[in-house]
Amino acid sequence: METTLKTSKKRTGPVLFSNYQQADGIKKAIELGRENILLELKNSGLKGRGGAGFSTATKWMLSAAANAEKKFIVCNADEGEPGTFKDRVLLLEYPELVFDGMVIAGFTIGAKTGIVYLRGEYEYMLPSLEGFLNNMKEENLLGKNILEKEGFDFDINIRLGSGAYVCGEETALIESLEGYRGEPRNRPPFPVNTGYLGYPTIVNNVETLASIPHIIYKGGEWFKKNGTDKSKGSKLFSVSGDCRKPGVYELQWGTKINELLDIVEAKNCKAVQVGGASGVCLPKSQFNRSLAYEDAVTGGSIIIFDESRNMLKILKNFMEFFVEESCGQCTPCRVGNTKLLEGVENIEKGEYTFSYINKLKELGKTMQAASKCGLGQSSPNSFISILDNFKEEIFYSNRKGIKNVKA
Repeated sequence: METTLKTSKKRTGPVLFSNYQQADGIKKAIELGRENILLELKNSGLKGRGGAGFSTATKWMLSAAANAEKKFIVCNADEGEPGTFKDRVLLLEYPELVFDGMVIAGFTIGAKTGIVYLRGEYEYMLPSLEGFLNNMKEENLLGKNILEKEGFDFDINIRLGSGAYVCGEETALIESLEGYRGEPRNRPPFPVNTGYLGYPTIVNNVETLASIPHIIYKGGEWFKKNGTDKSKGSKLFSVSGDCRKPGVYELQWGTKINELLDIVEAKNCKAVQVGGASGVCLPKSQFNRSLAYEDAVTGGSIIIFDESRNMLKILKNFMEFFVEESCGQCTPCRVGNTKLLEGVENIEKGEYTFSYINKLKELGKTMQAASKCGLGQSSPNSFISILDNFKEEIFYSNRKGIKNVKA
């Protein structure tokens, strides 16, 4: 699979990830000043690109307002969601956008230290990324008095993750940075007030930070001309599975799933998993839905399945992943995912009743409400959506050998 960002003829929206000269955003940020940066960011409508969709301006404003002797900027590059590889492309091909975004964030909230929490499997990137940071230091884009701005001090270091999916959640990531087992914290307090080492901390996704320099340099009005009323700008989509042209595509928010399938030349599609393993699985009847925060929301993963795929086997694969990756800290997630996997295995053997299946779906809804972090809250999504959207295939298309099916 190619890792280069695709430039489809049908791509729409602002071309965020090209035509940028390093330091343009930093220079503009110094010219604007902290308050105007926050106003520009708010005007842009930028939301977190990792999937949560929280207002970036609000997060920065809260940290900027916090009174503390130290503050931190953390780039969440722990790209562990199955089917997602857009952050890898950004770090390999557009590191200037990511690092300039961190420098601008540091200037805005008054932080002097930035940390890239890099997925452990991306260790091979370290030499090139550290080399890039060294070049930035030589060009006075990192270190003391950046671009001769008195008191503008900021530096970036890279820390490797430990391979845990749950560390994609910001508080578990912070625990890992501090040297502890990656487990989500109770909230409040939130990282914007009490984060890394107890100090105010902004945790932003790689793509979110890469959007910042363009917004500051070209303006929030330019950014929000594309997308929808509630989903501004463009989005990177990691597309994999049964299509002729997998890869990373930049499309504006609001693009229909059908349009994306046409762009990547996907034929005979049965299902599209929107949002990775923790997302929802949509059938053909829903391919006219929009990729947007207000409709089919996603952190960027799009997995395509054609008519040859067995949806029950796909579901089993997802649930085995969540059982393995649960940190085990809270009961709804630790026990719930195991029970959902048992349910899939019982369906495979034909040892179930529809009353039992309905109870498992209710368990999934309880997990969504009661789990401590996003892992347990989102892991039932695949279970519920696949059983709801593909029940004809799973329950009725092959009833031979079913031992205990009752209405």
